[in-house]
Amino acid sequence: MSAPRSASIVICGAGIAGVSAAYFLAVRHGLKDILLVDDRPPLTLTSDKSTECYRNWWPGPGDAMVRLMNRSIDLLDEFAATCGNLFHLNQRGYLYVTTDPASVAGLRAAAEEAATLGAGPLRQHGPGSSAYTPHTPEGYATGLTGADLLTDPALIRVHFPYLAPEVAAALHVRRAGWLSAQQYGMWLLDEARRAGVELLTGRVDAIESSAGRVSGVRLADGTSIATPTFINAAGPRLEEVGRLMGLEIPVYNELHLKAAFNDTAAALGREAPLVICADEQMLDWSEEERQMLAEDPATSWLTETLPSGAHTRPEGDPAAQSVLVLWDIHNEPVEAVFPPALDPQTAELAVRGLARILPGMRAYQHKMPRPVVDGGYYTKTEENRPLAGPLPLEGAYLIGALSGYGIMAAAGLAELLAGYIAGAPLPDYAPQFALTRYADPAYQTLLENWGESWQL
Repeated sequence: MSAPRSASIVICGAGIAGVSAAYFLAVRHGLKDILLVDDRPPLTLTSDKSTECYRNWWPGPGDAMVRLMNRSIDLLDEFAATCGNLFHLNQRGYLYVTTDPASVAGLRAAAEEAATLGAGPLRQHGPGSSAYTPHTPEGYATGLTGADLLTDPALIRVHFPYLAPEVAAALHVRRAGWLSAQQYGMWLLDEARRAGVELLTGRVDAIESSAGRVSGVRLADGTSIATPTFINAAGPRLEEVGRLMGLEIPVYNELHLKAAFNDTAAALGREAPLVICADEQMLDWSEEERQMLAEDPATSWLTETLPSGAHTRPEGDPAAQSVLVLWDIHNEPVEAVFPPALDPQTAELAVRGLARILPGMRAYQHKMPRPVVDGGYYTKTEENRPLAGPLPLEGAYLIGALSGYGIMAAAGLAELLAGYIAGAPLPDYAPQFALTRYADPAYQTLLENWGESWQL
């Protein structure tokens, strides 16, 4: 058993949420004697399984998510400037693509809603338009916000020649792109450690309290740490760690997988944005394949209408061939187990879903390259909004339920969390991300009428 020790703050979890919290507490607020505890190397449970993308494109109700993400992206821009863009932040955008003329109105309505919430204006480009500004493959903080709706097939082909001729519209969301999540997280961690944060290998096994407030933490190896402040940043273990305090954190986990392979057929341009199929679809199986799939209850769903959202982006430098492909067809709650089970169909299904808008993907339907498949868990609340703030046990806090947007949201949420702990002024949207929101009758009414808006 290790000798007893103490810390002013103990953070459970060294994923992007915990590392970001450590950075803001130590670097921005100058707090000392902070322990970051994890039984795995930092950023290796789910943070390194990310698609690494970001966007300020979020539906309502209300503008809290857009404002949080705008702030978080401001911080990403600031960090990139500070470190010489060590983590390769770009602003290529998200490109939502439809082949269905009847869906154009839905894309337009989504863009108009986002504009009212603060994501930036909608610019529309039909035949004869010359006002569209193409994206630049590298660089960030371009000043472009909002979205461009392209409805002229000729204009779409000029700027996105890899898209199918049948494409009816492309909605280019501009304050969006991606970065190297591992390099970003390690830069934050290095800065936090330079400011005095200590990384301790261990698994939190118990949280002790006295007179209604946190008094200490015990690790699985028997180490006892006296502390007045504990932060639950445990990612997929958020609920489990909450129960160590006798608290129920209302979250669940979903397994999400992605695949990478070399795009030898050049189905996607190397300078492309993140490309998303906005159409529901039935996959184009052969008659023999369709019959075989339909006969097996385990696969018959593959012959039915499948959701929108198949997406892809280039990976690596311009000379590389790698692409990432994803299609989150199954989103049911599951128990988080490590390592997660990897579905060998992940790459093939994503490729088939993307072939609707990227005809070059059809080259892989009968001879798939060898993919690398990995994935992790989205930890979510019922309305898919994150949690950051105090817990009912005095001295206890949480940052989590970052779903699939942990890399893009962590900075804004960690700044918010650190504000609670350091006694700094909080943004007026802070209550929208606190656990106490569920005790607010007005929020409960909102939940009962929560709308469903297509998002990644």
